[in-house]
Amino acid sequence: MTAGDGVTPVGREPAGPTGVPVQASGAPEPPAPPRPGAERAVLRLARPYLGRLLGAGLLAAATEFAGLALMATATWLLMSAAGRPPLDRLTVAIVAVRALAVGRGVFRYTERLAGHDAVLRMITDVRARVFATLAVRRDGADRRTGDALSRLVSDVEAAQDLLLRVLVPGAAAALVSVLAVGGAALISPPAAGVLAVGLLLAGVALPALATRLTRRAADEVAPLRGALAVDAVDLTHGAADLAAFGATDAALAAARGRAGRLARLERRLAATGFAVDAAGVLVGGLTAAAVVVVALRADVRGVLVGVLAVGTLAAVEVALALVAAARQRTQLRAGLARVADLLTEPAAPAPATAAPPASGGHDVRFEGVTVRYRAGAAPALAGFDLDLPAGRRVAVVGPSGAGKSTVAGVLTGAVVPTEGRVTVGGTPVSDHPADDLPRLVGGLLAEAYVFHATVRENLLLGRPDAGAAELADATRAAGLLDWVHDQPDGWDTVVGEQGGQLSGGQRQRLALARALLAAPPVLVLDEPTEGLDPAAADAVLASALAATPAGHSVLLISHRLSGLAGLDEVVVLEDGGVAQRGRHDELVARPGWYREQWLRQEAAERGYLSLAP
Repeated sequence: MTAGDGVTPVGREPAGPTGVPVQASGAPEPPAPPRPGAERAVLRLARPYLGRLLGAGLLAAATEFAGLALMATATWLLMSAAGRPPLDRLTVAIVAVRALAVGRGVFRYTERLAGHDAVLRMITDVRARVFATLAVRRDGADRRTGDALSRLVSDVEAAQDLLLRVLVPGAAAALVSVLAVGGAALISPPAAGVLAVGLLLAGVALPALATRLTRRAADEVAPLRGALAVDAVDLTHGAADLAAFGATDAALAAARGRAGRLARLERRLAATGFAVDAAGVLVGGLTAAAVVVVALRADVRGVLVGVLAVGTLAAVEVALALVAAARQRTQLRAGLARVADLLTEPAAPAPATAAPPASGGHDVRFEGVTVRYRAGAAPALAGFDLDLPAGRRVAVVGPSGAGKSTVAGVLTGAVVPTEGRVTVGGTPVSDHPADDLPRLVGGLLAEAYVFHATVRENLLLGRPDAGAAELADATRAAGLLDWVHDQPDGWDTVVGEQGGQLSGGQRQRLALARALLAAPPVLVLDEPTEGLDPAAADAVLASALAATPAGHSVLLISHRLSGLAGLDEVVVLEDGGVAQRGRHDELVARPGWYREQWLRQEAAERGYLSLAP
């Protein structure tokens, strides 16, 4: 199908005026609100690595405590050394300073090693789950390539940051703060009380303030990054079309607007973070001063007063990690919600009855199928009935916008009918497991994707265990074998991104060869000869049908009526309904759209062939 067909491509669903996808039932699908418990949904995947994460948290606490103890011990050592005591009184402190300095580095290294090991293992699971959810969705949601990429990369990294930059350092800071208060209490309980108040301000009040100030702006960042990823894909892959319609400047302006909005939000978050950090430094200084005053009033000796003062500054600095963790957590909320939306997506409802075994056959039946893409709009398909028993070959033809690709979409499960049902082997398409349906129904669908890989690798997607002879048979049937042999690299020829190194006809024939190699029991061919001249199109269609194994069904969707004489039935669609049906010879002899279109195409192709050299 071409862009002018007026029919939603297979596997996609139309968008409303605001770009919100709509379901086949006709109801607009509004943007889903963030799911509650997004963090819990992500953290459930961390349970297998809980031991590693707990170890990383304890190592992080040991690192911070070693730093705090290092500052306190070094302060005691310097102040004591100023009085020139005997060296043996300082020996333990000297050794402790060296041990704490070395131990802090060792703890930090092992903490990062253990934490990243656990988190990267978990992220592998998260990314695999997100990819699997996006791959099996049949409702067209999240169909934008850029947004899907943003979810797989930026949003999944939010799960990584939740553990490494929020939970682990936050838990370590809280534990060390408690230990710091306990250590101060051994020297002066009143000073420990003042320190506890300062740590509460730094570790509780300031994080709450940071969360409140940054929440609204942070919630906009992840969706804006997804929108910018979409803009990047559109501006890159749609550059030629934008230029052809003079829309490049408008598209760039829209992208710049979103980029500017994102930059302003990030500047606002940075300014807010700077202000909160400055407040944290002030809290640290004031807390240290208050601790000194209280300690002096409690008759604490001079060296220990210095230890309390420096220890307080170090402890407040550790507690301020909770501010950074709270700010980071706020910025991760939107990304985590987008990931959790996929991780916690409700499972497909279980079939009312178990699917029959494979021996049940692959007869296809459409029963009163109606599809509406928008509420109040004319149906794309209205009361469509079709029997496609095993081994039968049927063509669906009609003018652009008649609903041909919708038929293929319903059969492959990409489009959910508003009314009626489609069964394969007696089981509704919706009840077939997502992994099993492509093995029963598949082929060359609209906008078939060609990967940036070799010819061989693109073909082996259809059947990974295919041998050289099977590859040759499939490409021969698609009319591509001679071209492959003419290439210097043969089967290892790289075809470029989206088949950019191929012509339109070669790309279509490569996708057709892949479909023939897969050989599903129900083969769907949507415009298999698009981009070919009439003679080549007739030859390729005939060889493709001849290469289809006996007993396999074929559903052919085509604009061209040539080559349909050998099919068992031809169904003519107009405005979503069946206008005519019968064999090719019967329809050509009967007045109607099929006869008129046949005569026009025959005349046009005779004229084309007469001009050919």
